[in-house]
Amino acid sequence: MSDGSSAGTIVAASEEQLCGNKKLRTKIITDITKISIEEWSRVYPQVLESYSFFKTLQESSLEQFEWYYILVYDAEELVGIAPCFLMHYPLDTTIQGPIKSVLLKIKKKFPNFMELKALVCGLPMGQGRFGAVKDHAAVVQMISGAMEVLAKSRKISILGFKDFGLRECEWLDALEAEGYYKFESLPSTDMAVPFRSFDEYVKTLNRASRDGLKRKLKKIDRAALLPMEIRERLSEDELDQVYALYTQTLLSHGEMSFEIMTKDFFRRISDNMPTQTRYFLWRLDGRIVVFALCFVSAERMIDYYLGFDYALAYDLHLYFTRFRDLMKWCIENKIPVYEMGNTGYEAKRRLGFGFIRLFVYAKHLNKFINPFFHFLCRCLRPENFDVTFKCIRERA
Repeated sequence: MSDGSSAGTIVAASEEQLCGNKKLRTKIITDITKISIEEWSRVYPQVLESYSFFKTLQESSLEQFEWYYILVYDAEELVGIAPCFLMHYPLDTTIQGPIKSVLLKIKKKFPNFMELKALVCGLPMGQGRFGAVKDHAAVVQMISGAMEVLAKSRKISILGFKDFGLRECEWLDALEAEGYYKFESLPSTDMAVPFRSFDEYVKTLNRASRDGLKRKLKKIDRAALLPMEIRERLSEDELDQVYALYTQTLLSHGEMSFEIMTKDFFRRISDNMPTQTRYFLWRLDGRIVVFALCFVSAERMIDYYLGFDYALAYDLHLYFTRFRDLMKWCIENKIPVYEMGNTGYEAKRRLGFGFIRLFVYAKHLNKFINPFFHFLCRCLRPENFDVTFKCIRERA
């Protein structure tokens, strides 16, 4: 059994601790390859963002993050896994509207404004998860304790569990007794795809959404022919074009960019996840003007990263071109769920996407500062800046 004991990979290890009626111990490592993929798959949830995804992140020189993996053992049996990352966490992630514009202007002069160094359990760019094959509450307690040990050794004062769903909250709610503050994060979005055709899907929309979508699609078809191409990996020329569109999109929507991926990520993901990775490309006069990087399984498609040529995006309604063609692809390939991530909530609501409620747990390790930190977290909840988020919770 590979337990991360190779030289240089162990950050910290605990003595056995009585947790409930179990004696458990933890080990923290920095290299995911020191865990076998078989052991990881036995413990971690069966999702697309799993071993190979984290391996890609680790290999892609993402300067924003340092990666850690907390392993929980019952004797010699691996019973829990928690991926964690260390970063300068932007507290303004959930702020929307005019206040966000003001903060962005301030951050141009003071880049670290509203940022705190934090150790976070979860995934920077998606839904947080941890693995536990038994005694979930005890595993969570051990993960939290190991995070505190690591944070103190790195002189980090903020701990967090980022973007966990309602299922995980059954066990994570116990963290509130340890000083964590729980608040609602930006939701993710998905849609069931039981349709036999795109036209059948369109008929399920309300009249205003249906008529609006039809108008946009007619304008698209009159303006230009944009056939969709599918790749499992990109040539270097295609990679250059795709990454240029990705960075253009980041600049256009910088207020919502939590992570910035490297070009190497877009290259390596095809090596590490060859059967799950799909690049969808749309060209105009031979040049890529839209792309979508998606992850695909028999159960769902996740529309993960995208890029547009913004000289054309609005006139040609490229957002809706991409959506229509990806929805048709899901229908044709009998993919039952189309997941589209966060941002752009009003457009997604009109298209029929549902909202996946996600939660953050955070605390300051200084018990005297922690009450003020809780107050700050309450002030930064998404619904304080956009009424849309209150509506999302009511519909979810």
